[in-house]
Amino acid sequence: MPNSVSDTASDAEVLVAPKQRAWWPWARRALTALFFAGIAWLLYHQARDLDWAQVGVSLSHYTASKLMLAVLLVALSYSLYASFDLIGRRYTRHLLSHRAVLSTAMVSYAFNLNFGALVGGVGFRYRLYSRLGLRTAVITRVLGMSMIGNWIGYTLLLGLIFVGGALEIGDQARLGEEALRVLGALLLMAAPAYLVLCAVSRRREWIIRGIPIDLPHRRLAALQLAFSVTNWLVIASIPYLLLDGAVNYFAVLAALLLAAIAGVITHVPAGLGVMEAVFLAVLRGQVDEAPLLAALLAYRAVYYLMPLLLAGVVYLSMEARLRGGVRA
Repeated sequence: MPNSVSDTASDAEVLVAPKQRAWWPWARRALTALFFAGIAWLLYHQARDLDWAQVGVSLSHYTASKLMLAVLLVALSYSLYASFDLIGRRYTRHLLSHRAVLSTAMVSYAFNLNFGALVGGVGFRYRLYSRLGLRTAVITRVLGMSMIGNWIGYTLLLGLIFVGGALEIGDQARLGEEALRVLGALLLMAAPAYLVLCAVSRRREWIIRGIPIDLPHRRLAALQLAFSVTNWLVIASIPYLLLDGAVNYFAVLAALLLAAIAGVITHVPAGLGVMEAVFLAVLRGQVDEAPLLAALLAYRAVYYLMPLLLAGVVYLSMEARLRGGVRA
């Protein structure tokens, strides 16, 4: 949503952007299209010879206790993600209740996963927080804190994966282990740099792509990193659990992290097809395709679809209460 700070930043970007960069949006779309085409081809290639009856058999073997444990891990993950908005509450000093903040964050996260960041992460936050009485500038800063919190732990873990060699690149990746280690080392620098910046920087406000980011206190930044790392580890534990530990946990984590960024690049809602293609490519040869696809289908059901249904109910309840003039 527009505000004076972001509008000013956007105007400045237009003034300083060189004309030579006019080609970049088209190049980016072309690269995205090629990337998505490659993912689609890979998924088709993997799925055409798959024994779907065996996938059904693998799904039928899940016990109620295992699925319940997966659901508990999902609840933990959503709570960790929603904690980024609590950090935003602490930093902006707004006065909404913890329950209102957690409800808004969880609803936004569920819609974000299934319909994309603009609908869930941004749209629902602005809709609900503004209805609850927060100003646009405050909502923007809460959103910024959540975005940084989510991805700062991601960069640390992906860097460790690359540096530690947990990703088996095989012959098809064309990117050597040394190149991955160099990339991993660069990623590892992001989290410490952020913590140091929060601790010592005199400039506390930065504008990134039109979004004002206020650097939090170093303790809040450390909490962001701790929650982020823990959340990504918890998320990876869900498909690992559903695979019965048949694959090394760090291989599952590597597949999850790569699938997450692939979904962001392709802008496919819920990463539909993208996540499956990445998991099949990364874990090729380490586990049979039928139980892997069964685990991913079960993972989608418990992490995407079930929370979306619950979020829909919570959202309608919040809207009804707000129309009635009641604020949580």
